[in-house]
Amino acid sequence: MTEQEVIRQLLDLDGVIAMENSGDTFLIYDPHGDVPYNRRFPFATVVTGDRYDKASDLDRPGAFRLNLGLTKQTFRTLFPAAAPVTHTVDDQVMPHPVYAPQHWVCVVNPSRETFEQARPLIQEAYDFAARKHRNRLTPNR
Repeated sequence: MTEQEVIRQLLDLDGVIAMENSGDTFLIYDPHGDVPYNRRFPFATVVTGDRYDKASDLDRPGAFRLNLGLTKQTFRTLFPAAAPVTHTVDDQVMPHPVYAPQHWVCVVNPSRETFEQARPLIQEAYDFAARKHRNRLTPNR
């Protein structure tokens, strides 16, 4: 898949907007378009270069990385123990090279098959973002 195909799939989710910066795309749950700019936080990102970290060698031609923020429980189910990871490996769900402690995962250059297998993770990241959005709207929180 290309990064544009991945972004289009994520934008098909209800209430998702995209913010772009330097070729990277940040996908945010904002169903009414009213989340203040300083309160926007992505549930998924598509990064196309080594601007934030060099772990995945994203400056190589055609490389990009899909990143997803998951719940602690799901992250720990996927990765129950810390293990060495080679973040340049394509087409494999793995802990994010920087944000794994915040329960983020990533896939470098996902194939269609891996993207389809990752759909439950994408849905969880989306649902988690929607829940946080609803919680912000609930008084006394």
